[in-house]
Amino acid sequence: MKILFAASEGAPFVKSGGLGDVAGALPAALTKIPNTEVCVFLPYYESIKHNSAFQIEYVCHFYMPLAWRSTYVGIFKAVIKNRGVGKNKRNDLVYYFIDNEYYFGRNGYGYHDDGERFAFFSKAILESLYHIDFVPDIIHCNDWQTGFIPLFYKAFYASSERLSRIKTLYTIHNIEYQGKADPPFVQEVLGVDSRWQGAVMFDGLVNAMKSAIVLADRLTTVSDTYSHELKYAYFASGLECIIGQNAYKMSGIVNGIDTVSYDPAKDTKIVSPYRSADISGKAENKRHLQERLSLPVQADTPIVAIISRLVVHKGMELCEYIGERIASSGVQLVVLGTGDKRYEDYFKFLAYNYPHNVSANIYFDDGLARQIYAGADFLLMPSKSEPCGLSQMIAMRYGTLPIVRETGGLVDTVPPLNTETLEGLGFTFKCFNAHDMLEAVHRAAGFYQDRPKMERAIKSAMRVDWSWKNSAAKYMDIYRSLVE
Repeated sequence: MKILFAASEGAPFVKSGGLGDVAGALPAALTKIPNTEVCVFLPYYESIKHNSAFQIEYVCHFYMPLAWRSTYVGIFKAVIKNRGVGKNKRNDLVYYFIDNEYYFGRNGYGYHDDGERFAFFSKAILESLYHIDFVPDIIHCNDWQTGFIPLFYKAFYASSERLSRIKTLYTIHNIEYQGKADPPFVQEVLGVDSRWQGAVMFDGLVNAMKSAIVLADRLTTVSDTYSHELKYAYFASGLECIIGQNAYKMSGIVNGIDTVSYDPAKDTKIVSPYRSADISGKAENKRHLQERLSLPVQADTPIVAIISRLVVHKGMELCEYIGERIASSGVQLVVLGTGDKRYEDYFKFLAYNYPHNVSANIYFDDGLARQIYAGADFLLMPSKSEPCGLSQMIAMRYGTLPIVRETGGLVDTVPPLNTETLEGLGFTFKCFNAHDMLEAVHRAAGFYQDRPKMERAIKSAMRVDWSWKNSAAKYMDIYRSLVE
């Protein structure tokens, strides 16, 4: 099985969010499955090109039509070696980079021409298959930035003898970002004829995600619950009818996390390593975190952490409404992240008024994030919607129990904790309501005081396998069903 994984970001080369983690970890997990070859295509951003830590080599270049343009496409390559031996032998993971200084001599997203940039990227991936020694069975596309791949494939490449057997799978990571453009984009950038107008247009605009949903051979989302939620207007950002029409080809597969990187027994960024068999080091990490953030060092005071983008759909309006009551409820609140100025300012205000109970860190730092995962007692995720979520799984890996709203991947990964039998993994609340969230925080804080039960719950959470192994196997089942 040959799989091409197309994404706009991917660790370890470039990462701005959860997609970067997925594009780094899922392909690596797939290479561990026998008889599987995987390559990942990424844009050759400026930050990758000028980073001497990456061993990247030139492969070739050519020119490609993009509507009326003739565009330069450079192909570069990096190989990540795998060390499997014997029965565990596995293929190396190959990264290809699409180079064009005009489009990618800058980093990430947020530019006025993002639609054109990623349309170029999508077509260049397909065109490159004439120039490299790799023809995939499956092209796995991710989010709107690669949403035009199924369109370009069917319009220009499916009739090619070399590429005619390729199947496409499209994963929706976050339906809020759909890749919209004005109608002239069809002729000016995509260069497809009127036969494809119906697949590309939605609500008067070009829509990359809608195009992929309609034209891909299979669809997935990043959790089973999210795949069902997307059929409803509350979650689907206008695409509920399109999702409903194509639900027959949709599956939900929960993401995993990199359990090698996120391992409290080996993480060099925390002060005291620990494992599920002996969690004594967690207390030392808590003490260090309180000292670092200038909070009173109190072992008997639970720390509730928020590690998040500070935006509406992450539930920050609930925190804004009830934050002072949390701050005065006998817990310490630690916040790490950036986002809307409204919420950044609110947490600064909260920390100013409750300096012994609240620490607001309005930036992002991976080292501090890991120290919070290791030192906090609970992680609060009151999301309005959450396609999958990674933070709750990372937190449990470090023995920090989640407090979550029952939505999307949070439902699939955090079964409610029964405080008597200790079945379940965290504290949950159903309605998007600030008082329900506060009640869940109070339940968690009360449970914290029963130290024997709290320690047993921590150990249970740490023992759950959040690796990509199971998820990769489910993706492989879908790939095989397409090919066969």
